[in-house]
Amino acid sequence: RKKHDRPIFKAAHLNDAFYIGEEHLDALSELKSKDEIISEIITLLQSPAKNVISSLKSGSSKLSGIVKTLAERTE
Repeated sequence: RKKHDRPIFKAAHLNDAFYIGEEHLDALSELKSKDEIISEIITLLQSPAKNVISSLKSGSSKLSGIVKTLAERTE
């Protein structure tokens, strides 16, 4: 057995799947970390709320513009 400067990848078990051998090392290295996944979930959860708030803000300005236009027409 040769001595290596770095550890040899033998196997991994993740989500009921087994990864055996160095040929699976690239696939494992591309997996997102727990913090990255949590960050994406938080962003996805915040996105609809931001869209609703944005719609409400733009809707109120549109509504006030319509009311102002109608008020000017009646004068």
